[in-house]
Amino acid sequence: MAKKSALGRGLSSILADIDKVYEKELGSSENRIEEIDIELISPNPYQPRKNFDKQALEELAGSIKEYGLIQPIVVLKKDEFSYILIAGERRFRACKFLKKDQIKAIVLNVDDKKLRELALIENIQRENLNPIELAHSYKELLEIHNITQEKLADLIHKSRSQIANTLRLLNLNEQTQNFIIEGKISQGHAKVLVGLEKENEKMIVDTIIGQKLNVRDTEKLIKNFKNKKIEKNSGRKYQSMIKLEEKLNTLEFKTQVKNLKLTIDFMNEDEVAKFIKILD
Repeated sequence: MAKKSALGRGLSSILADIDKVYEKELGSSENRIEEIDIELISPNPYQPRKNFDKQALEELAGSIKEYGLIQPIVVLKKDEFSYILIAGERRFRACKFLKKDQIKAIVLNVDDKKLRELALIENIQRENLNPIELAHSYKELLEIHNITQEKLADLIHKSRSQIANTLRLLNLNEQTQNFIIEGKISQGHAKVLVGLEKENEKMIVDTIIGQKLNVRDTEKLIKNFKNKKIEKNSGRKYQSMIKLEEKLNTLEFKTQVKNLKLTIDFMNEDEVAKFIKILD
């Protein structure tokens, strides 16, 4: 119990670092702002964002070209000639797009675990991750700190239901997840797909894309699909009940089947004893 509390405090501390990193680090004697050769900086291996909008990066590059890099990136210094990017990958990519030789950066000294946490939190708090990237970020934070969804919700100021619903997207098959990343289906579509059998999920997804269904139409489609499946299964069960009725009738028991209800009328105790013997 004490271990989880300590981990929780650590995550709270990281959140505070991200929210106030620039003012905190500006006055730090250990961590300082430097002009660093871009070629010496490697991307953060724990960066959850995999897709960057090209147009948005070009617009950011145009802003940096006109006004300069107002907010420095944050890097981890590995050695004299090597740094790892912690926060500000869009700014970093935009400067590379401009073919800049150097970039303004706050230099930190943190261990690998905190590096991973900083990347995840920085993206959750500051970037518009797609739903799948966000789900992976939530999952990693839960695993790193071994905490509940409720605790994570408190720490990152999101509702527990929002976290739970986002995490459920990871239960969708890989192709569906890719469609979400590519924007071919929305998170609203994805939420109603969770829980379907994989084969049915693919069929519904193909229908969404092929017929350009909105979320409401998709909900209706899935509802109708589930109702038909229930009717089909009920039909199978009903036939089974009919066969049972026929079998009992051959044994001279008076039976009646109505929907999924089987009624046996015993004429006397001997019939009850006979029925019990059959069950044995």
